[in-house]
Amino acid sequence: MTASPVLWTLDERGVATVTLNRPEVNNAYDGALIAGVLAAMDDLGKKPNLRVVVLRGNGKHFQAGADLKWINGVRPQSAEANEAASRATFEAVQRLNTLPIPTVALVQGGCFGGGTGVIAACDIVIAADNALFSITEVRWGLTAAIIIPQLCDAIGVRQVRRYALTGERFGAEDARRIGLVHEVVPLAELEAAGAKVVGQLLANGPDAMAETKRLALESSFGGMAVDDAAYTRLVHLHSLKRQSAEAAEGLASFAEKRAGNWGGGKG
Repeated sequence: MTASPVLWTLDERGVATVTLNRPEVNNAYDGALIAGVLAAMDDLGKKPNLRVVVLRGNGKHFQAGADLKWINGVRPQSAEANEAASRATFEAVQRLNTLPIPTVALVQGGCFGGGTGVIAACDIVIAADNALFSITEVRWGLTAAIIIPQLCDAIGVRQVRRYALTGERFGAEDARRIGLVHEVVPLAELEAAGAKVVGQLLANGPDAMAETKRLALESSFGGMAVDDAAYTRLVHLHSLKRQSAEAAEGLASFAEKRAGNWGGGKG
């Protein structure tokens, strides 16, 4: 392993493995990790033999959402800088969402906040039985604006209205019940389960799968059905909320390991 926040390899079958590589912070995303995902997508997009992308997290956890220290560093910057951070985050998720190649996420341990949006943007999600999920943004006075379309696609508006409002944690079986993951396996069998699905994908026509995925996205509630103007609005709302007084209190409560003092007001 290197110090790069995102690693990727491509085997002779055309199967790429993209690894989130910040295990010291449970693969929480910051600007460098977002840029790494985008760079990996750019590099892999140039490979004519690319057939499948497998996404995984290095260490005990898949992805712990945003690095709140990074968020606190972005907050006091200009509105333009905050929008740029939100736009890059959106683009990383949307690139996964619309990639004309099947994507498979292998999830172990924690998958929180933006991590839930990442897996909702993948075609197939297999979770280990120790996986734990939460759409956490509201706990810190933030919103999940830029991943709401993918989450609505994956689990439906009714489930988003529960889990994105409560911020509660839920296990792998509940994630399967609501549609966030497709399969739950023992942790020791996660890689083998992923390999089985990859084998099934490699047996299919690449162009046929690309067209099937495109048609599915066009027919969905979110995905390609949400136009550029709508996404521009979501990016704006996402960045604006980050700069609110409520977000300042929420992030302070995280840093100080205490409950948020919301006081009945609005940020």
